[in-house]
Amino acid sequence: MQLLLCVMADREVHEVHDSKVLAAMSHPLRRRLLDVLRLDGPCTASVLAERTGQAVGNVSHHLKVLAASDLVEEAPELARDRRERWWRRVSYAVSWSPSDFPDDPVAAAAESLALERQVSMARQWFAERDSYPEEWHRAAFATDSWAKMSVAELAELEQKVHELIKSYSGREIPDDGQERRPVFISTRVVPARP
Repeated sequence: MQLLLCVMADREVHEVHDSKVLAAMSHPLRRRLLDVLRLDGPCTASVLAERTGQAVGNVSHHLKVLAASDLVEEAPELARDRRERWWRRVSYAVSWSPSDFPDDPVAAAAESLALERQVSMARQWFAERDSYPEEWHRAAFATDSWAKMSVAELAELEQKVHELIKSYSGREIPDDGQERRPVFISTRVVPARP
């Protein structure tokens, strides 16, 4: 199983082969920082602190850890003066496979944390959905299904799912007056038994 943390949109995908990078990006605040930078683009530590409800010093520390793992980098061209520091993601997406880390407890923990995060996002929606307008209640969805598939068919399905999500996540946002909110898209396909 390949874990792709953001769906690529004809942009660079950072393939992780070092469990230290997995450890760096598995921290909950660091994951949130990566998400904000992915969704909103380059930000300063102050803006990231505001968006995550954290202290600026704490955010700065975690940005340095992410930078040491080549997951974020400074964007000095965006600074208005020498004191202002802007940060951006190094790549649009991060991809890794547990099979690249056999018997590595860090990889096992990272995979488990990714699943917990997906469940947490769904639970957050359950807790907050009453604060959304009714049309968002009807628009949000979940689905599950069963199929008998070969490994080749599973790879084909993965490609089609990535292409479909890419058609939304990697596009330029139309200026058509419609309200758009961030949505979390999670797909997990695993061999199982009913």
